[in-house]
Order: sequence, then C-alpha cells, then structure tokens
Amino acid sequence: MDLCSLGRLGQALQFSSLHSLGLDYCRFENQELEHIFSGLENYQKLQDLSLRYCGLGPQSGPWLGSVICQSAICELHLDGNYLQCSGALALLRPTAEYTEMQGKQQPATTSPDSRNPPQPPQATQRGSSTLNQMTKSFGAVTVKTTSGKKKKKRKKGVKRKNESLTETGPSLVKLHLADNGIDGKGKEGDNGLLEFIQILTCLIKYSAHLREIDLGNNVLGEMAADNILEALRAGKTGRVFSICVSLYQSLSTRF
Repeated sequence: MDLCSLGRLGQALQFSSLHSLGLDYCRFENQELEHIFSGLENYQKLQDLSLRYCGLGPQSGPWLGSVICQSAICELHLDGNYLQCSGALALLRPTAEYTEMQGKQQPATTSPDSRNPPQPPQATQRGSSTLNQMTKSFGAVTVKTTSGKKKKKRKKGVKRKNESLTETGPSLVKLHLADNGIDGKGKEGDNGLLEFIQILTCLIKYSAHLREIDLGNNVLGEMAADNILEALRAGKTGRVFSICVSLYQSLSTRF
C-alpha cells in the first residue's frame, strides 16, 4: 500500500465499524505509520490489530503504546518486526504502569470457573466525560403532572448505568512479539533487556485481562525465563487467566 492509500485508510478508520485490522507484510515508514496510528487513536471499535513483518523498528514503540492506551485494542500481533528492547519497552510501559496501579488498588478476589473466562472489556478511557455528557442530556426530563405543574424527573436507569460504568484503561488480552530482536545485543545492552523483563513481569502480575504472550525467537536468557516463570506463578493467585508464554530458546510452559 502506498502513502496515499494508507492516508485514506487512516482517515476512513474513524468512520468505520472495523473490529479487526490486518496489515501484515506492508512496509511502513514513519510518515505512513503516522497516517495509520492517527486514525486508530480514540477509535473504540477495533479490538484486533495485526502488523506482522511490517519493518517496525524501535521508533514505533511509543506510537504503539499510545494507540493501545487510547483505543479498545485487546489483541496485538507484531511478530517479525525489529522493535528490540527499547521499542518493546516503550510499547508496554504505559499499559504495565496502569495495570500495576489498578492491581494494587484492587485486592484479588475469588474468581469464577476458569472454563468460562470473562471477555475483555473494550477500553473506555474517556468514559467519564462521555458519561457526564450523557447524564446532562438524558438525566433529567420534563413531565407534566395531573395538576398541570411541571417537575423534573430523573430518567430511570441512568443512575444505575452511572454506577456500573467505570473508567478503564488498556486491556491487552493477547500480545505477540515473536522474532523482534529482543535481546541484550542492542544499544541498551543487558540493561535494556533487564528493564524490558521488569516491565513485562509487572504486566503479567497485575493485568486483569492478559492471557497469552508469545515471545518466541527472542534471545532472553535463563534469568529472564526464571523471572517470567516467577511472575506467572505470582499472578496466578485469585485469577482464572491462562497465560501462555513461548520462549522457544529458553522456556516453553503454560499456566
């Protein structure tokens, strides 16, 4: 797809009803990425985004992290790119920090049967402002009484909706980062890999939605595998989620 086509696609996304978007094997430059990502920001219908083998480098990480936080995307497929540690870190940091904050504020409770896991909610980061507008518009209606006087009556159900709607953030369920050059050989060296593992384990521990991670064909090492395994065990308490981590060169396990 050329730059003109991607620009039109980015503009059309805001008026579409897409739930899944696959752009695998399209080679993206910075300007082309800007067209796509600008169309995905604040788009609350898309749930599955696939950008496999698109030549995405470390500079794409902040764009992707911002899109995940401002949209309803819960399945992200980025296999075969070259994000490296810095790009993957920029991608996961906002989500991991948000889930850690939420996880520490909400203590673990008894979970339902794991055979019927809950479906991931759509991200509604700006739900509070939308709710306020809805309440102002529909919260009070004018009705006439038998005596001819007018009084304001709150529409039934609004208060209940107000109580049930809560502001939520990013809700990644599937994260595929196989074959992305995530190792200690980049400019950041081992420190970059260590920081990425810390962010990843934080996401595993505290995320209420994450069920599947694929980190195959990335050289993470034995220490990273041990940290991920420990995070999987720590995050399992009180949860029904089945997190699958594939580290073909280090570890292959299912919880």
